[in-house]
Amino acid sequence: MSSAAVSHPVDLEPSLLDQNVYSSRRYKATIDVVTLVSIAVVLLYVLPGTLIVPNLTYAGRPALLLALLMFAWWCLARLSPRLLLVGPQPIRWFLGLYLIANLLSYIAGLLRGLPTQESNAQNFAMLQLFEFLGAALIVADGIQNWDRLNRLLRIMVYSAGFMAVVGILQATLKIDVSEYFVIPGLEVKGGLVGFGTRGDEGQFRIAGTTTHYIEFSAVVAMMVPFAIHVARFAETKFQRRFAALCGFLLAVSNPMSISRTGIVALALALVIMVPIWSWRLRYTFMYLGVAAVAAITIAKPGVLGTLKAMFLNVGVDPSIEGRTNDYDLVGHFYEQRPWLGRGPRTLLADPVRDTILDNQWLYTLVTGGIIGVLALLVLHIAAVTLAVIALRRSTREQDRHLCVALISAQAVAVVVGGTFDSLYYTTFAITLALFIGMCGTVWRFTHPARTVRTATTRRT
Repeated sequence: MSSAAVSHPVDLEPSLLDQNVYSSRRYKATIDVVTLVSIAVVLLYVLPGTLIVPNLTYAGRPALLLALLMFAWWCLARLSPRLLLVGPQPIRWFLGLYLIANLLSYIAGLLRGLPTQESNAQNFAMLQLFEFLGAALIVADGIQNWDRLNRLLRIMVYSAGFMAVVGILQATLKIDVSEYFVIPGLEVKGGLVGFGTRGDEGQFRIAGTTTHYIEFSAVVAMMVPFAIHVARFAETKFQRRFAALCGFLLAVSNPMSISRTGIVALALALVIMVPIWSWRLRYTFMYLGVAAVAAITIAKPGVLGTLKAMFLNVGVDPSIEGRTNDYDLVGHFYEQRPWLGRGPRTLLADPVRDTILDNQWLYTLVTGGIIGVLALLVLHIAAVTLAVIALRRSTREQDRHLCVALISAQAVAVVVGGTFDSLYYTTFAITLALFIGMCGTVWRFTHPARTVRTATTRRT
């Protein structure tokens, strides 16, 4: 039995239920937070991103409806004194500030008067925001112990590995296998993503089960460090080997989306992880990297050459030029409403001028103003800070490794936000929300005060 299979010392502590009343921290409920979040994760990664409940918007994805239920669950738990968690949770305050910033922007949009299309888009943005908050808050406050957290991580890695397999099959077979995942009773809104051409060598882009090629590449890049974490520290040999396979598939599928964003995100995530690895582990991943490059070359010839050309020809790339041409438009809207912006998601794509602002930070500046940008930036900084505090408190190697992986996820989110409107895409947004919540979780689990570490609700 590996050391990872031994219960975490914190999990063996009693949890405070009421005054002088304690219970086991490893108490297992039939349906707990991790169970619900795990179901949402499977639905998020396995079902196509355009598959929704009939007559709803893209916010009506089954996984997102569960996230909305999580928000309602968290709010109800906060309303009852007997359901409150004993200890504090800093990430709640920063998520609250993020909510307030969006509400102020929403009110600013209403006050300026909105056409029907922009009003609907703003309402959709707020609905998606509550789903984002639900995923983050329920994870930060509701996970009972390290064992349940590790279980959730395993399910996320396995589900992301499935999404990577879908992408690889799309790239190698030239068949959109995601069309076979359409469940009766749900409807496809706007059609499946399909393939998109890119480069001069007849290469095509794949999106797995997500709604965009860049989103796919960013999500799989963000998940690679967590696959490595599970591959190193899972309880059983099967779990470790299966996670290693998922990590390899995630790394292989990343370039197949033919996205500079994905390559930069993957490189950044791994660079952040390297300092905490031993030299032996670094050499091992160098060999695995060579194997991944060989696998990509065999499975989809020409992809690496196309990616190389994309990086070498950045100065003449029409996609880069399209992004820079939008800067004048950003300046125009910013001068009109610099502090609170036009209102969440009210800058709609212009089909006549082909205007799509592929930059989350600039998009937030236009729609949420300076207040919105600061709120989003502070949320990322807060998540990183909590993970760093947990890293400094941790004495176990696996805990420290997880904290660094959570830091890498925030760094990736900040960087890719400059290359596409990341929070518009729900698979990426909910994945980010889960990792923000986990930053609060590891902060709580590593806190020196046992009452703060307590995750069980108070009951009579």
